[in-house]
Amino acid sequence: MRLRYISYGALMSGFLLLTLVAAADEPKPTLENTITIKLTNEVKPQTFPRPIKFFIENVIDRSGNAQPMLVLKERGGVFLDRQPTEIVRQALQETLQKSDLLAADRASADYLLTVYLFHFGLASGSGMEFFGKVDLNIVLKPAAGGKSQEITALGTSIQNAALRKKNIVKNIEANISEALESALRNFLRGTKLRDAVASPEEKPTTSGSLQEYFRQSIWLIAVNRIQSA
Repeated sequence: MRLRYISYGALMSGFLLLTLVAAADEPKPTLENTITIKLTNEVKPQTFPRPIKFFIENVIDRSGNAQPMLVLKERGGVFLDRQPTEIVRQALQETLQKSDLLAADRASADYLLTVYLFHFGLASGSGMEFFGKVDLNIVLKPAAGGKSQEITALGTSIQNAALRKKNIVKNIEANISEALESALRNFLRGTKLRDAVASPEEKPTTSGSLQEYFRQSIWLIAVNRIQSA
């Protein structure tokens, strides 16, 4: 019985020691390893055929990442200074505002935006570079009611790996900033957004609609001839 207690005590002590060692290895955010993601270049949205305003209803994290602010665990870690959802909201909001596309409130908006964030940070690469990736799914809904549409916006960027910690932090910051810029550009300048906000009379006519138009035209011509006879 005494041997069993000793074995149990030794097992618990070993488990506690491993837990403490693992906790000690977990990186912690500091001034030196914390980065600020922001747009370095202005993203200019496309020109729309009529004045429209967007309102950002929500930005939701769907990445499933338990530590969304930790972008690199190795080499003492690299951390974001804010949650990715906050970074994306601010970048999109400022971009729309600069182009006079941001509504002051929900009531004055033409379209409502809900942004789902599926990836924000680094993705798997070849090991020889940092591969930045921002993956967004944006739901566009007419404020007056109607069918919502989903638009995927993916941004990527590649930076060379570095040996010094200072350069690692610098490259990762530039990498994710460029990926965010690319994702917003793909959304705001893409054809899916253009088609989604086009008014009914501006949307391209489908082949089925053309056939129906000609069928009705022929029928009207035939009726007119019969009446004239």
